[in-house]
Amino acid sequence: MAEADNRSANLIAQETAQLEEQLQGWGEVILAGDRVLRWEKPWFPGALVGVTTLFFVLIYYLDPSVLTGLSCTVILLCLADYLVPILAPRVFGSNKWTTEQQQRFHEICGTLVKSRRGVFSWWKRLLTLKEEKPRMYFLSVISTLVVVAWIGQQVHNLLLTYLIVTFLLLLPGLNQHGIITKYSAMAKREINKLLKQKEKKNE
Repeated sequence: MAEADNRSANLIAQETAQLEEQLQGWGEVILAGDRVLRWEKPWFPGALVGVTTLFFVLIYYLDPSVLTGLSCTVILLCLADYLVPILAPRVFGSNKWTTEQQQRFHEICGTLVKSRRGVFSWWKRLLTLKEEKPRMYFLSVISTLVVVAWIGQQVHNLLLTYLIVTFLLLLPGLNQHGIITKYSAMAKREINKLLKQKEKKNE
């Protein structure tokens, strides 16, 4: 067990080092984005929601086709991939890169690696469930997809995408400030109260 843990830790360290090397040109931008996503200033959540809203209003107004939207997205990604490593050192000043910044960049890359490994681990578990319990796999996948399809039918595509993107952008800040923990604890308390009341009624 200890050997497996050590092997896993070594693999995570190697993958983190590789990712750091790949994202080195994006270091300053990633750190700036991290500060915004973690709400280091009180106006950052409002700015995030405002920029996201403006972006989705623009999409709604222009109403591009799927092919146009996909092409524009890829063009923007290509431009960012080319220009950011060139412009970032000039804008942020790479000579100001401190040990603290390097440590935070390392932590972000480590979190990204762990998240990626978590997704792959979840996918492997799903495939294992398919092999070991095909009926349960079939029922759980179909029921989940039916619920998602129903939600997609009830809510407009663009509005649903806007809500999901906004929530995902606010999630790191909500987590950092303990808001998720606070409200999930409140929800658990309320559920426990309801369960206790039911138990008393049954008695």
